[in-house]
Amino acid sequence: KPSLLIDDAPGLCLRCHAPNRTSTKDRVACITDSVRAELHAYKAGIFQGLRCYPNLINSVDDHIHLLFDLARTASLSDVVMTVKKESSKFMKGKGVPFFAWQTGYGAFAVGREQVPVVERYIERQREHHSGIDFKAELRSLLEQHSVAFDERFIWD
Repeated sequence: KPSLLIDDAPGLCLRCHAPNRTSTKDRVACITDSVRAELHAYKAGIFQGLRCYPNLINSVDDHIHLLFDLARTASLSDVVMTVKKESSKFMKGKGVPFFAWQTGYGAFAVGREQVPVVERYIERQREHHSGIDFKAELRSLLEQHSVAFDERFIWD
């Protein structure tokens, strides 16, 4: 794993673990096995270009989970929007002409001791989603993190 020392601020380190979850627009099942590994690698490259270290990326057909270290000088919303925009272009270039990510996203900061738990959760997405759908999972995550939400506004 690369050092997280920041070049423009010698001696300053930051590790902000940011699990992120984003669905395809309208939960269309278009992240297929034929493109999945390439999409994950492409997203990892985008994160690295933004000086954010991608710890783990995994997906099911209609959404993706990511765990990454947020760069000290980056805003979470800017990183997520850039990754969504660039990976949408990638998917369109792979023959998914109307591919889009949902407008919003879910992101939750976790402490170092929680990282292995989050990694196991992300690694086991296929198993996990054999028993729970996207909406139930998001409701559970929001409630678990005490995030108030209105279902009229969270599904796009």
